Amino acid sequence: MCPKTGLPDFGEIRITYVPDASCIELKSLKYYMIEFRNRGIFYEHVTNQILDDLVAAIHPRRMTVVGDFSVRGGIKTVVTAEYLSKGSR
Repeated sequence: MCPKTGLPDFGEIRITYVPDASCIELKSLKYYMIEFRNRGIFYEHVTNQILDDLVAAIHPRRMTVVGDFSVRGGIKTVVTAEYLSKGSR
């Protein structure tokens, strides 16, 4: 949801990662993502929040979260956030 207008926003979140000891269970990920449905949050913040939360939960070797959002005000937005663990360099 747009935090300024309260109007619904639409987009696609793509998560790619190289796991270490843990991985993400898809049902848990689905319920986590539903929590953003009615939350007023900017595109950049939601993309970074997802990356930060998932990195904290599973400590992957690397992870990329791409938020590919619908046109708003005539502007298409794609936000990419990346994490690379120190041991993966």
